[in-house]
Formats: sequence, structure tokens, C-alpha cells
Amino acid sequence: MKKVVLIFLLSFTIGSIAQKQDFWDNVQFGGGFTASFGSQTTIGISPSAIYNFDNGFAFGTGLTYVYNEIGSTTTNIYGGSIISLYQIPNIGIQLSGEFEQSFAKQSNGFGSVNTNFPALYLGAAYNSGRFAFGFRYDVLYDDTKSVYASPFSPIIRFYF
Repeated sequence: MKKVVLIFLLSFTIGSIAQKQDFWDNVQFGGGFTASFGSQTTIGISPSAIYNFDNGFAFGTGLTYVYNEIGSTTTNIYGGSIISLYQIPNIGIQLSGEFEQSFAKQSNGFGSVNTNFPALYLGAAYNSGRFAFGFRYDVLYDDTKSVYASPFSPIIRFYF
């Protein structure tokens, strides 16, 4: 019995090593960014990694960091997300769903407040090769919990 288990484990390990080449061929790294300056300063970066399946679907994970300053109030937002993408064949439209859990710290002259909030973004973007831009909507948006002013946000996404 031990020999059968050992042979099974060795064959599974060898099969896994042989498939690693194919796995990494389907992985893309990239993410998104945001920046705005003026009466409000916002700088954000969202690195991510996705695995592309053969049927137009991609699935991955990402991190988020956003710095926002309005007057004397600063907000630092950290988060993690699970990303799913679907590329509609021959159209150039990419549909997306992304669940993100964010943690924010807002500070001003009166002190600081820590909060956390979930977001479920559904979006659509025009995809041109490795670059996509469009809009997404947070279906879980709650203006009493979120530090964002609106449930709508732009999509600027790139993968290489």
C-alpha cells in the first residue's frame, strides 16, 4: 500500500511540475492606478495578478492603496480584492466583477477614525490588448460606511 501511495504522490508531483510551465504562461501581472490633483489630491495604485483561462475568463487577486487629501483631512486606504474578468469575443469589451475589502484611516486636526467596508464592483471596459478603460459600480455602496464619495469609479487597467 505504501508503494502505491508513493507512486501516486511522485506521479502527481511530476505532473504538477510539468504543468507549471503552462500555468505561468497564462498568468499576467499589472493592475490599475488613479491620480487627481487640485482642491482634492488622490493617488492610488492597485497591483494585481490574474490567470487567463482559454474561454475568455480570467480570475485573480489584487491589493489596493489610496491616499486622499481634502483640506486638512487625509485618508489612507488599504485593501485586498478578488477579481474576475470576461473578455467578450471579437468586440473589445471586458466585463468585470471585483470584491474588495478596504480598511481606511481618516485623520484631521481633531484626531483620526479607523473604518472598514466591503465593495462589490461590477464594471465594463473597452479592452485594447493589454490596456482597458471604462467604469464600474459598487453594488454594496453605503455612504455611511464608505470613504468614497460615489459608488461609480473609473477603470484604468493594464496587464503585461
